[in-house]
Amino acid sequence: MDIQLKKGLLELMVLASIKYEDSYGYKIIQDISSIMEVSESTLYPILKRLEKQKLVKSYNTTYNSRIRKYYKIITKGREKLSKATEDYEEVKRMYAFIKR
Repeated sequence: MDIQLKKGLLELMVLASIKYEDSYGYKIIQDISSIMEVSESTLYPILKRLEKQKLVKSYNTTYNSRIRKYYKIITKGREKLSKATEDYEEVKRMYAFIKR
């Protein structure tokens, strides 16, 4: 798969993994790993980029006496995810044309 396409899809998968519930890095990796292999060194720059683009917010909380950083999707991130869902139908038609 094209690396740029994969990168864009991975960002969307991260947003989708926190769509219904705030989450932290290790859990996000577990959620995504069933579909696509992802490492911490790949995930954390993506989370940082999504935060910089104001698609997610992060906050710290204590869990078992340790600080854990959670990520929360915000309005702009939900809008991006919704747009991607709409784009999916268009891409599906394009692939159907290529495949014929």
